[in-house]
Amino acid sequence: MTYEQILQDLKKKNYKPVYFLSGEEPYYIDVISSFIEENVLDEADKGFNLSVFYGKDVDLQNVINLAKQFPMMGDRQVIIIREAQDIKNFDVLESYIKQPQDSTILAFCYKGKSLDKRKTLAKTIDKSGVLYESKKLYDNQLPEWITKYVSTKGFTISPKAAALLSEFLGNDLSKITNEVDKLCILIPAGSLISPEIIEKNVGISKDYNIFELNNALGAKDIEKVMRITYHFAANPKSSPFVVTLSTLHGFFLKVMMLHFAPDKNPDSLAVLLKVNKFFIKDYQLAAKNYPPKKISAIFEFLHEYDLKSKGVNNPSVEEGELLKELMFKILR
Repeated sequence: MTYEQILQDLKKKNYKPVYFLSGEEPYYIDVISSFIEENVLDEADKGFNLSVFYGKDVDLQNVINLAKQFPMMGDRQVIIIREAQDIKNFDVLESYIKQPQDSTILAFCYKGKSLDKRKTLAKTIDKSGVLYESKKLYDNQLPEWITKYVSTKGFTISPKAAALLSEFLGNDLSKITNEVDKLCILIPAGSLISPEIIEKNVGISKDYNIFELNNALGAKDIEKVMRITYHFAANPKSSPFVVTLSTLHGFFLKVMMLHFAPDKNPDSLAVLLKVNKFFIKDYQLAAKNYPPKKISAIFEFLHEYDLKSKGVNNPSVEEGELLKELMFKILR
C-alpha cells in the first residue's frame, strides 16, 4: 500500500491489526504512526488503551502478551513501537501475526532500513496487516513534492521558490514541511510563496545560491557567476564545495542529455530531464553556450577539483580559491 492509501484507510477507520512501517525516509513513518496515535482512540480511552514503547528498551514477548489482551473499557487498544530497528530478534513476532488480536493495532516504526521481503516474517505481515516501505525521494523529485505539499496547505509556490527550498534543505522532508508550515503561518492565507518570501523568512538568499549559479553559468553571465562565486568562497559553511560540485555535475549532465534528446519538444524534455517545464528554457540556453565537447571537458574539471578538494595534487589551496579557479575554467 502507498502512504496515501494507508492514511485514507485509517481515516475511514479501516484498521489493520499490524502496521510495519519501515524505510529510509522517516517522514512518512512519523506521519502514519502519529495519525494512529492521535486519531484511532478517543481522548478518554488513551489513558487505558494507548501504549508507546521504544525498541532498545522493549521486550518483544511482553509486547505480544499485551497485544493479545482485550482493551480496557473500550473497543480497541493501540501499541506503538518507536525505533523498532533497535529490536534484535523479531522471530517471536511471527506466531502472533499469524493470529493477531483484532481489537489491537500494533504499529512498528522501523527507521533507516527495510525488512527483507524475502523472509517469512515480511510475507506474514503483508498477509495479515500493512507492510510499508518509506523510500527517500530523489533530489529531482523534491520541487514537485514541495509544490504538492504547499497546495495541501491552501497555498501556491513558484517553481523557482520550490527549487530554492529543495536545494537549500535537501531531501529531508520533515525539515521541508517544518519550513513550509512556518511560512504558511507568517503569510496571508492562499498566498503565493515566492523567492522573496523565502529569502525574508527562511534565510535562503534568492540571489546567492547554487540554483542561481547554475543559471548564470548556463547563460555565461560572467559578472553574475563571479559575484556568486566570491559569495560562496566567503561563506563556505552555507555553500559547501562538495555540494556545489555535485549540483554542477547534475546541471551539466542534464545539458548533455538535452543535446542528444531525440525529441526537443519542451514537454518531452521536461520528462527526460525530470525538471519543471518552467526551467527548460534555462537548459536550452545552456546547450547553446556549451557544446558536448565542452561539457565533457567540464566533467573532467569537476572530477579534478573534487580530487583537489580532498588534497590530491593540492597541498594548501583552500576550497574558495579552488571554486574560483573552476569557474574560470568552465567559462573560458
